[in-house]
Amino acid sequence: MVDVSGKPETSRRALAEARLTFSAGILARVLSGDLPKGAVLETARLAGVMGAKRTSDLIPMCHPLRISEVRVEFEPAGEDVLRVEAEVRAVDRTGVEMEALCAASVAALTVYDMVKAVDRGLRMDGLLLLEKDGGKSGPWRRDG
Repeated sequence: MVDVSGKPETSRRALAEARLTFSAGILARVLSGDLPKGAVLETARLAGVMGAKRTSDLIPMCHPLRISEVRVEFEPAGEDVLRVEAEVRAVDRTGVEMEALCAASVAALTVYDMVKAVDRGLRMDGLLLLEKDGGKSGPWRRDG
């Protein structure tokens, strides 16, 4: 791991997303809660929070951070696409990009797990860091 002990603690924030593309009609069932495994989005939201909190256990060179907030939201992005957005905040010596990416991906994987029995064509893609703030390098935003 990189030594961050000489860096000052600053407010850190990162925003990431993932996208899921469903077969026709399945997204409506996800949104209405009409699936055999139950409340997909509520379960995926909790899984995303847990994923952010466990990032340093999963990614070998990640520092354990004192996360102060994790937010996981879901938004339809077209008739058959669900956008997963994860935002993580902390006051620490290194950024929270990996925690936001981990939260978005674990939430998306949870949706996949809960829907795969009714939609074998379900696709996950578009895992991206959208924004980051804090630290020496300052704010960064993905273009477009």
